[in-house]
Amino acid sequence: MPEQIPMQNLSFNQRVDRDLNNPALRTHFREAMDFLMDKRSHSFTDDEKLQSLRELGSSIRKRALSKLPDLLEQLENKLRDNGIRVHWAESSKEANQIVLDIAQHHGAKTMIKGKSMVSEETELNECLEQEGIHPVEADMGEYILQLAKEKPSHIVMPAIHKSKEDIAKLFEQNLDDCEYTEDVDTLIQAARKELRKQFHSADIGLTGVNFMVAETGSLVLVENEGNGRLATTVPKVHIAMTGIEKVTEYLDDLPPLLTLLTNSATGQAITTYVNIISSPRKGGEGGPEEVHLVLLDNGRTIPFADEEMRQTLQCIRCAACMNHCPVYTRLGGHAYGATYPGPIGSILSPHLLGLEATKDLPSASSLCGACSEVCPVKIPITDLLRRLRHEGVRKLKKDEEPVIRGHGAKYTHTEKLAWGSWSKLYSSPALYRTFAFSASMMRGLTPSKMKGWTDYRTTPKPAEKSMHALIKQHRKARKGEPL
Repeated sequence: MPEQIPMQNLSFNQRVDRDLNNPALRTHFREAMDFLMDKRSHSFTDDEKLQSLRELGSSIRKRALSKLPDLLEQLENKLRDNGIRVHWAESSKEANQIVLDIAQHHGAKTMIKGKSMVSEETELNECLEQEGIHPVEADMGEYILQLAKEKPSHIVMPAIHKSKEDIAKLFEQNLDDCEYTEDVDTLIQAARKELRKQFHSADIGLTGVNFMVAETGSLVLVENEGNGRLATTVPKVHIAMTGIEKVTEYLDDLPPLLTLLTNSATGQAITTYVNIISSPRKGGEGGPEEVHLVLLDNGRTIPFADEEMRQTLQCIRCAACMNHCPVYTRLGGHAYGATYPGPIGSILSPHLLGLEATKDLPSASSLCGACSEVCPVKIPITDLLRRLRHEGVRKLKKDEEPVIRGHGAKYTHTEKLAWGSWSKLYSSPALYRTFAFSASMMRGLTPSKMKGWTDYRTTPKPAEKSMHALIKQHRKARKGEPL
């Protein structure tokens, strides 16, 4: 696979062109997405039962979000009663500083990490390395990408864009005593051997969180590799990082959400490990002496404030929308230029980063609706994409408050004039007939290039006769009248 050019140095269109012109990437993604879609379809064989479960999952998430401030306060009180220390972070910078302060307080030099998309969001690794603390990714996909110095391209399987040949070369170059081999089991064992050393020597363990239970003050992590369990039990200090939206109200809410998450993500009835952490270790127990939770806002309260946009926060990070998206399937995740790619990233990233930095993402969709159909918690993704497109080109009225940072980032006077002219033309029969006749008569003057449109499409050319003219001609011919 060609070497990745740093994403920040390329525009969205440049990233799209780069990845569309990478046949190996496209073939690999097509095969991987077909496999994941097949796994999901085989795990949900009863559609009536699936729709009932989706409705339940959606109602659980909506209920939690409707009470979000109160549930977060309840969660904090329960966690503190259980001995877990809670930290609030408004921004990525603040979250990273909290983690850094904890690490420096303990004199930490190494940090072993279970899977955490929030730490990717905040670019925690880069922050730690600048301060002389060495983070080691323990999730196999994240570990591969750390060695390759790349970002994830999928939120569940971050290294899905890598072939076994890519990984074989990477391990040969970076792991001691690892010769080139394309045997997957041998490659995995080589990485695990190296990671076992890191688990035992790490000063701090850090993970993400899949769900937080306000009723019991519990942190829930699901995984298949065991790295999350090791990262939360071997080091003396465990830090969990997550977004504020991951809270659920009751412990009884977990079974349907876990069923939806695991079946939608990997086609499993349940993951190999489900970790529920409610306190640091107590007398005679194993586990960490300290547990910290960092709750991150980083723009999440922006969609929460809008009733329609709030549905974005229902997401349980299963990635089913990405696996079924015809755009993501052809591009992969790196083209989006954000931590969260695909359909869910196209509605979440504008809130986290602002529309100025993500103005093209809501348009990176065919609006086919596949994402909404497979979302386990029934997020109306296509509706939210249309809403973001609208907010991106809409000019605020006087004294109107923006619903998103970077509101109107794609607004241009030229486009406003074009759509205004189109509206006037198509609302006036006389103007429309005049335009259609003129366009047909002067079709030979049609330019071969039209900005934006002809970058990916053929040049539209008016027909010799309009549809109305052809119908008129047909009617005359049937009546025997002269044409």
